Amino acid sequence: MAFGTASPPSADSVTRLSRLLEPAEWVASGVPPLRSPREVVRGLYARHRPAPSTAVAAVFHSDDRLAASASFARPAMRTSATDGWELRNALLSQLRLVIPHDLRRRTPARTAVLLYCREGEAHWTEEDGAWMWALRDACTLHGLRCGAYITLTAAGWHILGEGRSGRYPRSSARPAAPIGFGGGAPEAHRHTAAR
Repeated sequence: MAFGTASPPSADSVTRLSRLLEPAEWVASGVPPLRSPREVVRGLYARHRPAPSTAVAAVFHSDDRLAASASFARPAMRTSATDGWELRNALLSQLRLVIPHDLRRRTPARTAVLLYCREGEAHWTEEDGAWMWALRDACTLHGLRCGAYITLTAAGWHILGEGRSGRYPRSSARPAAPIGFGGGAPEAHRHTAAR
């Protein structure tokens, strides 16, 4: 009897797979739950009107006031697979544009939350795992506390790792113009709240 041997995974694929978080890893990392998830989701949706493949990064003060937020299109991947590294770089560049880092603080005072509007079902996907890794790493590099990861699909919103969800708002097939902009949706929409 002969046994075939499977070729070992490439170093690149192993590295890429390590740059995503499974739901159990996300829960174990101790991400603080949102106090008012419905208000957070509705507020970010009203401010940015994300279409599918749009991410909204938001930073909140310790008293839950919005400090700053930015919406941006999901970056095009260099390979066919989603890589948390590239998502992290895109997210970090947006955070750097809207709010100064808190790296001099001993403990993070502000919390970053990521809302990702996408097509498909509300359950966890590898792309979600890559975004979770990206959010956690970007927060570390910017001196922020890692907050909730929220998906927005046609079924509504869902906070992964917490199990909380709602039917409205939900993603739409047509992008709407963000509040404060005329015409079509811009490539990136940034908002800095009063500090």
